Amino acid sequence: MKKFIVLFFLSFYAIAGIAQEAEKIAGVWWNDEKTTKIKVEKKDGKYIGTIVYTIPENYKNGEPPKDDKNPDEALQSRSIIGLQILNGFVYDAKKKEWKGGKIYDPKSGNTYDCYGWMESDDLLKLKGYVGGIRWLGRSSEWYRTKL
Repeated sequence: MKKFIVLFFLSFYAIAGIAQEAEKIAGVWWNDEKTTKIKVEKKDGKYIGTIVYTIPENYKNGEPPKDDKNPDEALQSRSIIGLQILNGFVYDAKKKEWKGGKIYDPKSGNTYDCYGWMESDDLLKLKGYVGGIRWLGRSSEWYRTKL
């Protein structure tokens, strides 16, 4: 019985540690060009990322940029502020990465399969790829910041 109790507590702490690692992605991030801030948070058990800020230099006629490259013409007039560009990420504790997600690039209107990993507490690396081939893609570095 004592072994069971000890094993129970050890597994509880291991699960708590994994959850803590998974939460490292949550927060506000500058994109690699430091023109846009993205808020990453957990929703329905998966991590999503939403654009919450863009630098004023990107505004046109006093308005934030539009999603004008979106392949769906009905969405081309929406603002990129509030636009969800990351979705579906889950944490893989063995690989220490978030995977199974998608990333939307408003500059091109394309959506890519994506995974990410923490290079440090303040540096998130993401890689978007096509055709299920991870090495066939483009990497991006995001930097932790505040809203």
